[in-house]
Amino acid sequence: MENQVQYLIDTLYNMIYEAPSQLVARDKCVIVREEALDLLDDLRGQLPVELKKAQDLIRARDEYVENAKKEAERIRRQADMDAKAIVGESEITRVARDKAHEILVKADNQRKTMINVTNEYTDDALRRTEEAIQMALEEIRESRARFRAVSTEVLQAQRAKLEEQGGGDNRR
Repeated sequence: MENQVQYLIDTLYNMIYEAPSQLVARDKCVIVREEALDLLDDLRGQLPVELKKAQDLIRARDEYVENAKKEAERIRRQADMDAKAIVGESEITRVARDKAHEILVKADNQRKTMINVTNEYTDDALRRTEEAIQMALEEIRESRARFRAVSTEVLQAQRAKLEEQGGGDNRR
């Protein structure tokens, strides 16, 4: 059909080009009206088909462009969602890291506190034990001193008794 339209246009062009010029005006020519009108009728009959094809092509192109725009928009939305997900995952990871760091710092502080409390408790228990042992040692020393004193008194008393008994035997 495209060839038919082109053929009709070429034929009409040749008809006008080859038409004899008028003697008075060289830019004017004489053509056979019926032949020219027949060609134009044929051309008019072909043009709606060609125009419809062109309109169909334009419509198809517009649909293709619209579909391409929709696909591009869908891809852009998906990319936005993917980017948000990645950013969200990064944010979650950052928050998790911060929380983990915070937990580690708290645990380390609790560990230090527990060590200090344990050291203070142990030092206090050892100090009290030392004081109790010191008191027990003082008590033992005092008991020993009393024991020696009593023992010395008893021994002296027994000697004195023996001397009295022994001295009385000697006197007799």
